[in-house]
Amino acid sequence: MVSEQSFRIGYLCVERRNCVATVLMNRPEKLNAMTADFWGDLRRVLDVLAGDRETRVIIITGAGDKAFSAGGDIVGFTQLKTIDEMRAYQVDAMSTFSHVERCPLTIISAVNGLAYGGGCELVFASDIAIAADTATFALPEAALGLVPGFGALRSPDVVGRQMTKFLIATGDSISARRAHEIGIVQGVVPKAGLLTEVQALAERIASRSPLALSVAKRMVNRTIDAAGQDYSVDEITRLQASDDRAQGVAAFLAGRVPVFGVRPDEELK
Repeated sequence: MVSEQSFRIGYLCVERRNCVATVLMNRPEKLNAMTADFWGDLRRVLDVLAGDRETRVIIITGAGDKAFSAGGDIVGFTQLKTIDEMRAYQVDAMSTFSHVERCPLTIISAVNGLAYGGGCELVFASDIAIAADTATFALPEAALGLVPGFGALRSPDVVGRQMTKFLIATGDSISARRAHEIGIVQGVVPKAGLLTEVQALAERIASRSPLALSVAKRMVNRTIDAAGQDYSVDEITRLQASDDRAQGVAAFLAGRVPVFGVRPDEELK
C-alpha cells in the first residue's frame, strides 16, 4: 500500500511517497534563488518531515531545467539597511544550513542544474549529493564583496583548504565531473535520469535502520563548531555593511564590472 503526503510552505513544494520525501525549490523563473523567507521555510519543512514517522529520507532539488539554486536573492540584499537586519539575515541563513546538518533524517541533494553560492552551500550541508551531468557549481560571492559564510566553514572538510580558497578566490564555475573528482558530489548521472537514480538511492537508504543512520550522521558531524558559525556571522555582517559589498551588488544589478576600493588591511567598520 502506497502512503503519500503533499504540502507547501512558501515556494517549497513537498511530496512524500512511502518513506521518501522530495522537497522542490519551486522558483524556476529566478533560478530558485533563495529569498529571505526561504531560510525559515526550509527549517519548518525539515521539522515537519523529521516529525513524520513515515519519512526516512529527504531529497532536495530545484524546479526547472536550469538551476538547483543560484543562491541568495541579490535583490533582497539591497533591502537590508541596518547592521541588525544584516546580522539577522546571516544568522537565519547559517541556522538553516546547520538545521540541514542536524536533521536526524538523511538528506540528499539532487543537483539538477547550477548550484551557485547558497545553492552550493546547501550541497555542502547535505549528507549526500548526486548531480546531473549538466550541473555546475560555484562560490562567486567575492564578486559581490562577500564570501560564502557557511561554505568557507564546511568546504575545507569536503574539498580541502587550498581548493576552497581557489573556488572562493576565482568564483570559477566547475562541472559536475570536476565536482565529483574533488568530492562535492558523490555521483554524476545523465540529467534525464537524475530523479529516478536519486529516488532509487533514497529508497535503498530508507531500508536501513533509521536510528543507526541518525547516530552515524551525528558522529560524522561531531566537529560542528557553534563558535565557528558565530565567527562567520560576525565577519559576513561586517562585509555586508562594507562599501565593497554595496559596490558589488550595485554592479551586479546594473550589469557592469564592479570597482572595489577597500584594502585588506583597512579595518571594516
